[in-house]
Amino acid sequence: MASLDLNGRKALVTGAAQGLGEGMAHALAAAGATVVVADVQDDLGGKVAESLGEGHGFVHLDVTDDAGWETAVAEATGLLGGLDILVNNAGVEITSLLVDLDAAAARKQMEVNLLGTALGLKHAFRAMRPGGPAGNGGVVINVASVAATIAFPGIGVYSATKSGVDRLTRIGAAESGKLGYGVRVNCVYPGLVPTAMGAGLANDVAEIGLFGSPEEAVGAVIGLTPSGRLGEVADMAAAVVFLASDAASFINGVGLPVDGGMGM
Repeated sequence: MASLDLNGRKALVTGAAQGLGEGMAHALAAAGATVVVADVQDDLGGKVAESLGEGHGFVHLDVTDDAGWETAVAEATGLLGGLDILVNNAGVEITSLLVDLDAAAARKQMEVNLLGTALGLKHAFRAMRPGGPAGNGGVVINVASVAATIAFPGIGVYSATKSGVDRLTRIGAAESGKLGYGVRVNCVYPGLVPTAMGAGLANDVAEIGLFGSPEEAVGAVIGLTPSGRLGEVADMAAAVVFLASDAASFINGVGLPVDGGMGM
């Protein structure tokens, strides 16, 4: 039976200084992978890397910066002695009604969530494909959102970017297969998790008048979720470990909902 053991695997996780990314980095390390934390928050990211223990590391990365990706992947590959797993987790959510849309806020979400993921695929493929500095194939896991599968008011641009992450995932898997890169590409659709981002969303949708209070907003989400609760960081991290492992070796080009049924 295929194993969830990641011993010997080398992973890079973006946006891993806090929230879901931090949890994913810890879960990958607990499963045996050596992990490089990547983030724009150097102090927090460095502390997360330290907390993972000896052999793990941190690289500075603004995911919207093509040259920054090239440098970060080269540094991570050098530090780890290879690269087998990329988790494209970095993302931002800026709540707004479409009638009040701010162009700068929309661009930021598109650049971080969509361009950042596309650049991650670019540089992971270049590193992992035959002849690349890692060269042994691997796995890319993109973090989309249940927002890609439902119409929840107040997050129109965010939802659009996460729908785009889904498409990038499938096209990335198709290109990798067609060109013989040996890289599986999948994504996860997390449900609402009470991280700083999740709590911020609940506050924001109340503030713009969609719900009477943040608590009412959270209750509405739970009401739409057959499992009857919010997600936990550990739920999302476990899904990433599974997709990175040999247990998922024939899973490619798909999105895995980890949303308690909210998006079904």
